Amino acid sequence: MTKAAPPSGTHRHDDSELAEFGYRPELKRTLGNFHTFAAGISYISILTGTFQLFYFGYGSGGPAYWWSWPMVFVGQFAVALCFAELAARHPVAGSVYNWSKRIGNPHLGWLAGWMMLVASIVSIAAVALAYQLTLPQISSAFQFVGDGTGTYDVATNAVVLATVLILFTTLVNAFGVKLMARINTAGVFIELVASVVLIVMLAVHITRGPQVVLETNGTGAGHGAGYLGAFLVASLASAYVMYGFDTAASLGEESLNPSRNAPRAILRAIIASFVLGGLVLLLALMSVSSLKGDKLSTDGLQYVVLDVLGPTAGKGMLWCVLIAVTVCALAVHTAAIRLAFAMARDNNLPASSVLARVSPRFRTPVVPAVVIGVLALAILVVNIRQPQIFTVVTSIGIIMIYLAYLGVTAPMLVARLRGRWTPAGEGRFSLGRWGLVVNVVAVVWGAGMTLNLIWPRAAVYNAAPPHHWYLRWGAVLFVAVIAGGGFAYYWFVQRHRTGVLAEHRLETPVPAPTSD
Repeated sequence: MTKAAPPSGTHRHDDSELAEFGYRPELKRTLGNFHTFAAGISYISILTGTFQLFYFGYGSGGPAYWWSWPMVFVGQFAVALCFAELAARHPVAGSVYNWSKRIGNPHLGWLAGWMMLVASIVSIAAVALAYQLTLPQISSAFQFVGDGTGTYDVATNAVVLATVLILFTTLVNAFGVKLMARINTAGVFIELVASVVLIVMLAVHITRGPQVVLETNGTGAGHGAGYLGAFLVASLASAYVMYGFDTAASLGEESLNPSRNAPRAILRAIIASFVLGGLVLLLALMSVSSLKGDKLSTDGLQYVVLDVLGPTAGKGMLWCVLIAVTVCALAVHTAAIRLAFAMARDNNLPASSVLARVSPRFRTPVVPAVVIGVLALAILVVNIRQPQIFTVVTSIGIIMIYLAYLGVTAPMLVARLRGRWTPAGEGRFSLGRWGLVVNVVAVVWGAGMTLNLIWPRAAVYNAAPPHHWYLRWGAVLFVAVIAGGGFAYYWFVQRHRTGVLAEHRLETPVPAPTSD
């Protein structure tokens, strides 16, 4: 294989962080500040997450579920601050994997990377299914399977639409980061503009005051802990949205000046998502014609938009939601590719030399793009006749992401307590004396929300009949199998092979001999 040319003066400092991991620069640096911001915010995707999960939050906790949005933001912002400090110090591909490996140990790093990789593949499939929530409401012509009233019509049609989207994200990612960045940036720009327009249009049509967020609709009646139990269930709707901001750092090896741009992109992405998403949710509750009936807890924000804005403007906004879903799936796919590349570069996946190969033409890992796309398509098959099982699988994916984040924030806290954590210098982002407090909040929050996510409740994992114990306990069982089985494979097989592959290893120049 041809050796990479020495880095230019512009990129020499950008590549110095790679040397600490023993990697030589291979990916092409073309992404600017807005590109990295767009990658982070498109993964969170205000219009995708809020439109996909509003029905669940509202149905579980009534209008008061809105308070879960700022609650989740505070916890995830603490995590994002820790990640920003890490991004300033180590802006490398596969951020979560490499950070956990660096500040923890190789075993913890592999487990965090494995959990994040599996979760990301599941997330691609889950995001792609959001097409079904929007396209048939724009036009019944998009209901290709039956008329939507058959037992499996909706679930099967969702797989058809999702397949088209995953094929698109696979092709775009295979053709290089520059094409992905252009599409992603354009999509994010449209999403941000559409979010602001939606906020203004909803504000013009408000019919009740902000006190609406104090109403519970009696949702606490079926819970032993009263409304607290209902709220903890409803909070999952927000927890399922506000993550993925680390994508900005995972593109660090393809970004310009990543040690400065990545931390800013991470924080801007989560703050913008919180502000815009929170306003969309609040104004939707204030403007919808009625808080009664089943539509809010079945059709969600799509119903609100059509109800408040009317069919013409409402459908125009739903097209913007469709664009948001598209770039969200693209961003999740992109992040998964970088993670697979990073782990394969360390010979930590089967067929690592193939998965870590960088296309000389597109300067991007093409094989992981295809493999991840195929695996996401395979997961979709579960949804055709068992959508409840797919809901369990999707929830497991989110749990594993929170666990992977804990695999970074927990060892970072240990490193702080032992005095082994050194933030980046030269005026780059640092939490300073607030680092320990923020890190403690991030760990406590991550552990608490993981417990809330994995708790075996029928309302989350088996809401509709037929009721099966394995669905209710599905999260606990599958996370144990995926984490335990995956780590057993690593411990007995893969760890004996781990080490930077020769074709990706930085060749340190041998110092010239000195004479006495």
